[in-house]
Amino acid sequence: MGFVLRWAMAFGLLSATFNPTEWNYVTWARTRFGDQMPLTVLLGLLLLVGYIIYLRATLRSIGEFGMGLVMAIAAALLWVHYDYGILRLDNPSVNVWLGILALSLVLGIGLSWSHVRRKLSGQADMDDVDE
Repeated sequence: MGFVLRWAMAFGLLSATFNPTEWNYVTWARTRFGDQMPLTVLLGLLLLVGYIIYLRATLRSIGEFGMGLVMAIAAALLWVHYDYGILRLDNPSVNVWLGILALSLVLGIGLSWSHVRRKLSGQADMDDVDE
């Protein structure tokens, strides 16, 4: 259940920032920046904090190579679905949602990897330990 929650939060963060509907931060900020600048800045900073938390944890747990590997696996999975005719890529909205899904999987796996490694190996990660 832990991974699903971490992945869902990453998906929510990415889709709240941008998605093909009009219900996202980027579209809202473009239209409301002039009359609601303080709220736009506040919400942008809150999203930035979420990205910093996810990206820092992901880079520490799986690194850039791991992020690339997870993206490559997600891309290969999409390629297989396309090759077998399960997936069509002619709809731009679906393509954006697939990109959000792939990126959220990278962030969800990155945030969960230390837990998985601890369960598999029995060893805990120790970062930034103060004496």
